[in-house]
Amino acid sequence: MAMKIGLFMTPQWRPGADLAQGFRDLMEQARCARDNGFGSIFVGQHMLTGPDMQMFQTVPLMARLLPEMEGMQIGPGVLLISMVNPMMTAEEGATLDWMSGGNYVLAGGLGYREQEFEAMGARKSERVPRLEEALVVIKRLWAEERITHHGRYFHLSDVGASVRPRQQPRPPIWLGGDVEAAVRRAARLADAWLGSPTADMAQLRRLLAVFDDERAAQGLSRDVASPIMRECFVGRDAAHAREISRGPLLWKYEAYASWGHNDTKGVPLSERFDEFCADRFLLGDVAMVRDEVRRYAQELRSDHLILRGQWPGLEQREALGNIERIGKVIAGL
Repeated sequence: MAMKIGLFMTPQWRPGADLAQGFRDLMEQARCARDNGFGSIFVGQHMLTGPDMQMFQTVPLMARLLPEMEGMQIGPGVLLISMVNPMMTAEEGATLDWMSGGNYVLAGGLGYREQEFEAMGARKSERVPRLEEALVVIKRLWAEERITHHGRYFHLSDVGASVRPRQQPRPPIWLGGDVEAAVRRAARLADAWLGSPTADMAQLRRLLAVFDDERAAQGLSRDVASPIMRECFVGRDAAHAREISRGPLLWKYEAYASWGHNDTKGVPLSERFDEFCADRFLLGDVAMVRDEVRRYAQELRSDHLILRGQWPGLEQREALGNIERIGKVIAGL
């Protein structure tokens, strides 16, 4: 199968970083990805990450990226559907679909940070039914001229979206999550499950089998996209890859641990980081990473790897070098 390689963009910086320069760096990374054969760019979402981490917001950044990445697929990675308004999600997504020439993907997830739920006026304990109802509203606004919906969380009375998507019948919807219930939800409600960068190969294999099982139980096709997110640094050689990526990756994942991310709890990451990276991250030279990409295609039937190759603290020249060397991986597939 043909493998698409995407760039998972990191609009995050450490405290005190120059955000004007950071913005210019992101635009340069997008152009570099386009020129090196990448097929997509995805942008993560979190709110209220300060003062420890500065972060641009997802939707305006995606819109600004479009001139730098003409013809590429774009989407959030992931949008926190459980706490945002589905009307805004539907109309912003449809707008981006037209602006991108019909290349928008809505990749969404539940979220896990208490601060975000509280600030957005949502209860974390209700995140599953909120997400499920939000998806109903989004799909209907994209597909129908006028809708009436009176549910548990959202109410719309005989209204129509200001703009419906260019893609018909609608843009693809992917759902993330790294537990069985989330994967079954993705199988029922979405077009694909988006594999998490923190799941190792064994977890991915098991959860993809769960996805297949649930699709079959629902009478749905299993011939669907299998996108997976991975951390990736392609070095001049394997030692360069490990040396340059370790510090920024460790800082990033220690931030995740402080936010309560399930896969990063327990023993301090600094004491087990090499073990944590194994079978999760793609770190090595061009030939090593190309072999790993082929492994994902063959063993996990993935047709779309979304690679994050820049983290807070990584110098721009190293990020661009990484993107260029990933381009060599792409050229050899």
